[in-house]
This record gives sequence, C-alpha cells and structure tokens, in this order.
Amino acid sequence: MVPFLITLHKYNTTFRHKLIKPLIFLNTKHEHFHTTTSSSTSLSLSSPPPSVKTVCSLVCQSYYQNQTHFKSTPPKLNLLLDSNSLSLEQAITIVASLSDEAGSMVALSFFYWAIGFEKFRYFLRFYIVLASSLIENDNLERADEVMRCLVKNFAEIGRFKEAVGMVIEMGNQGLVLNTWGLNFVLGVAVEMGLIDLAEKVFDEMCQRGVFPNAGSFKLMVVGYCRIGGVREVDRWLCGMLERGFLVDNATCTLVVRLFCDKGLVSRGLWFFNRMVDLGLTPNVINYTCLINGLCKRGSIKQGFELLEEMVRKGLKPNVYTHTVMIDGLCKKGWVDKAFRLFLKLVRSDNYKPNVLTYTAMINGYCKEEKMNRADMLLSKMLEQGLVPNVNTYTTLIDGHCKVGNFDRAYELMDTMAEDGLALNICTYNALFDGLCKKGRIQEAYELLESCLRCGLHADRYTYTIFISYSCNCEDTMLALVFFNKMLKDGISPDIHIYTTLIAAFCRQKRMEESKRLFDDSLKLGLIPTSKTYTSMICGYSRDKKADIAMNYFQRMSEHGCTPDSITYCALISGLCKESKLDAARVLYDAMTDKGISPCEVTRLTLAYEYCKIDESSTAMIILEKLDKKLWIRTVNTLIRKLCNDQKVDISAVFFHKLIDKDHNIDRVSLAAFMTACYESNRYELVSDVSERILKKSS
Repeated sequence: MVPFLITLHKYNTTFRHKLIKPLIFLNTKHEHFHTTTSSSTSLSLSSPPPSVKTVCSLVCQSYYQNQTHFKSTPPKLNLLLDSNSLSLEQAITIVASLSDEAGSMVALSFFYWAIGFEKFRYFLRFYIVLASSLIENDNLERADEVMRCLVKNFAEIGRFKEAVGMVIEMGNQGLVLNTWGLNFVLGVAVEMGLIDLAEKVFDEMCQRGVFPNAGSFKLMVVGYCRIGGVREVDRWLCGMLERGFLVDNATCTLVVRLFCDKGLVSRGLWFFNRMVDLGLTPNVINYTCLINGLCKRGSIKQGFELLEEMVRKGLKPNVYTHTVMIDGLCKKGWVDKAFRLFLKLVRSDNYKPNVLTYTAMINGYCKEEKMNRADMLLSKMLEQGLVPNVNTYTTLIDGHCKVGNFDRAYELMDTMAEDGLALNICTYNALFDGLCKKGRIQEAYELLESCLRCGLHADRYTYTIFISYSCNCEDTMLALVFFNKMLKDGISPDIHIYTTLIAAFCRQKRMEESKRLFDDSLKLGLIPTSKTYTSMICGYSRDKKADIAMNYFQRMSEHGCTPDSITYCALISGLCKESKLDAARVLYDAMTDKGISPCEVTRLTLAYEYCKIDESSTAMIILEKLDKKLWIRTVNTLIRKLCNDQKVDISAVFFHKLIDKDHNIDRVSLAAFMTACYESNRYELVSDVSERILKKSS
C-alpha cells in the first residue's frame, strides 16, 4: 500500500542484536535510585557524553522519585540530562533497554521526554524500536499508543504517508490493529485533506478484519464533505445506512449543508428525513440548515412547513432560523411578508434581530429600490447598538448605485472608513457595476485604478462587470484587454465570461473568434450553458452557415443543455435563409410538440418562405397549430408582407381565411390587400373580398 523506508525485519534481526543491554536493574532495589542530586547534576554541558547505563539510571531515578504520569516530562529529567549530548543511536538503545528491564512506564517516560525535542521527534527508528520492544513484552496497548504518536508527529512535517505505512507494517509484525487506532489514523488523514489515503486505510481495515464502526464512516463522510464530493458523500452515507449506522447532529448538518450548497436540496431533505426515521433527534441547527437550503432554492412554503414541524417537536426557532426565513422571503420578492416576520422578531422577548437579520431585510428593500426604508433600517440598527458590518454597507451601496444615487454611495464608503471597516473588492464591485450601467464608464475606470493603488486586487466579478459592459458597447477589443488582464492575474474565467465574449463576437459575425473561445472553454473543463450554445447557433445562422449551427444544436444534449425558444427560432431562421425549409419545418414541429411557443418572427418567416415557393397549403398547416389570437395576428402580418411582394393570389387565400375567423378585419391589412390588387389589375379579388366582408357585417 505504502512504500516503507525500513522494514521491521531489519530491526528485529539486525539492529536489535546490537543493542547494548546494561543489565543494571536486575538485582537492584529501589534504594539504588535515591542517589543524591549532586552526583546527578555532574552531567553538565562541559562533561563528556553520558553512557547508556548512566542515562538509564538517571531516567529511573527521576521516574521513581516523582512517580510522574508517563505522558508528563519527569520534573528533574531536563535538569539531569542534556538532549544535545545524546545521539540518536543512544536514544534507541536507552529506550529499548528501559522497556526490557525497567518496564513500559519508565520507557514511555523517557520516550515522551525525548520527542519533546525535534531531533528525536522526527526520528522514525526511535518509534519503531520502542513499539517493537513493547510488542515483545505483550504490551500492545502502549505499542499502539506509540504508533499513534508517530502518525500525529510525522503528519506535522508532511511524512504522514510514511507513518501510515509503518503502522500497517507493524500490524504484520504483531501489533493488533483495532478500529479505534485506525480511526485515529483516518481522522488525521481527513484533517490533512488526504482523502485518497484515508480510503486506502479504510480498505486496509476491512481486509484485516478490523470492522469499521459508525465513527469510521463518519470520518469518511466528513472528509468528502470538506472537499465538496457529493457523489462520494452519497456513497458513504448509503454504506452507513446499510449497516444501520446513524450520523450525529453535527455530521447531519454538514451533509445537509453540502447538498443544499450544491443545489441538491431535495436530496438533503430526503437524507434528513431518513436519519430522523432511523432515530436521529434533530436539533435547531439541523432544521435551520435545511430551512436555509429550501429558502435559497425559493421553496419558501416548504421552509415554513419545516419551521412548523420544528415548533411541533418542541424546538424553539432562534434568531438564525428567523433570519434565513427573512432572507429567503426577500430573495423571493416577498419583502412585506419578510418585514412582518422581522417585526415579530423585534417584539420577541427571547430573540432580537442581529446584524445578519438587519442586513437581510435591508437587502430586500434594496432589491425593490426602496432606499428610504433601507436607510431607515440602518438607523434602527445603530439605535439598537448593533454595528453594521462590511456586508451591510456593501448591500446599501449596491442599492443606491442601482438607483443612481452615487453621492449617498460615496457617503456610505466614507462612513465605513470612519468606522474602521476595510473596504473590500465586493464593495467596489457594487460601484463599478452601478457606474457602468448608468454610463459613467470613465468614473468607473478611475475608481478601478484608485482601488488597485490601494492594494486591492480585482476579482472575477470585477472583470465580468467590465467585460460585459465592453461587449454591450460592441467594443470587443477592450473586452479582450480585460480578459487577458484577468488571465495574467491568475484568475480563471468562468463559463459566464466566455459566453459573454462569444455572444459579442457572434453578433459581429466573427465566428472564428467565437469558435476559438468556445473550444478554449471546453479545454478548461467548463460546461457550456444553453445560452453559450444559443449564441453560437445564432452566429452561424446569421452567417448563413446553417449546417454548422445544426451541429452545435445537436451537441447541446452532450452537456445537458435544453434548447429554448430563442435557440429554435435562430436555427429555423437560418435554415429559411438558405431555403432548407423541410429541415426548418421539422424543427418547428419538434418545437411546438414540446410546448415551446415560436415567436412571431419565426412563425411569419417559415410561412412566408413556403408562400414564396407557392406552397401556401403548407404555410396554412403550419399556422393552424396556433391559437386564434396568435393566428390572426400572424396572418395579418403575412398578408401585408405578401401584398408588398405583389403575391395577391396567395394573400387572397389567407384573407378569405381571415374573414372566416375574425369579425373585425384589420384596416391596415385590408388597405394593403386592396392596393396590391389594384396595382396588379386584379379587381375581381377586391370584389370577392368586399362582398364577403359586407355579408359578414350584415
């Protein structure tokens, strides 16, 4: 499993036979150890290195005089011995001799004294020799203790893998590996984030017949939770459930939070209910975590249902429970309901709103652009003695920027500085975004330069703001300048930034650049969104390259993307431009069969193209799927377009259909039709239509 630098066989057959065994304890009474301090303190720095026999005697003297616990450094040992005067080989000989002749407690006393010094603490053989001696003396409990100490200490210097390998090897040499000891190793591996090594240790447990317990599974679950491994967490949880193991409340919260953060709220709810069914007694924190996940997803009703369940079980929601509900209501746009819950908290005798609660409520008002109320809540906070944090001020600054009140935004920034709050890049981003959206781009550039001079670093969102603004202004050169600066700063662009750039180049029919950006995003492991694909499809369709557009359309499913109305309409329009009407109609039918309503331009374009090739019956069939209102509006536009092209015979067919369906004939359509007929000398068509209109009106 792990390569070993030294095998125990070497220690047991070669090194151990060379140990000096100063049999100084065999026929000695305790009185021997009560020598005077003056004789002991003669070992000064200027003295020659003490012999093994002398050191053993001093260790025993110190231990038996004080009867200290073996994990404590003997009080006088530091005075009696100088660690610098002992070599590594001497330390090995001493600890082996003490274990053999004076007993495990004395040997461990010296061991714990020695590993207090870096020289011995990270000396592998020192641990192995003592553990081997203890195993020979059948003191497996103390040997296991030494190996745990080895794992812990070697983890400090990055030699954890080597230490784990030696623990397993010791199992081959007589150390009884148990669940508790290997769980200790698992715990250190998880703490260090070495989850792959933890997996191997767990497998080793199973192979050696050491049965993992609930603690073993819990450690693996916690390890994968920390690195966000949803699938692995799910796998280990299933393993726990199969064995009837329960997680504790803290682990339950960790798992639920992971599922919720990854957008798997339903899975988190299932797991929570499953644990409760198996006997877990949920606490306020468990419920609050799950309610938070539901509210962030927008499932406010479910959140309230869980809150009611919590109260029925005798648990009292705390201020954090109410805060997540208020935050969820505000994000849903139900600010009035959130404020009623906020007032309930204000009037409560048990809990009062904290900074997070006020910030959530302020954020709700900022989203509704009710800045007077948001400022009022800030004043109330200060009256209550609560100190607004950076998030509170940033939320307010963002709100004022969105409504164009930059004077108030700068005033709040000054207040932050006066209160000793450091402005972070998020605060500046709120200003950048507001200034760009209000067209004050030069001011945004100057503020960015000022921000960078202050030592702050632009983050991904900063670059997203300026790249998006540049693309909206069709200034792709400037957008690429920001993009390259972001890469130079070591910030990886996300798919949103790539999509923004791709869409801008597609609008300019620069499809080579768009394709290069699309391919680069795939190489980085980014997953294109429906918007990314739609931009490429629109670009190639506009560039009259419908075959390539169709290829991207067919690739959408590879990344789990679903085409929407815009995707279909762009591709249908592109196919129509190239007179590929059969393919366009197939897409149109597929679109309507899926319940996606085509836009008016698409309906009109496809019907008109069929009319151009004198297939008005096909155009009629296409439009028949529309409801009456959409049909009338589309046919009116189609008639005017056909009349403009002097296709009066076909327009007459549609006009008669229009008379059948619509009691109120559109005057513009009628005028266009009659004008086209007169210009074409088709007076009989005007007569037929006029006669039908008169009959219907009468």
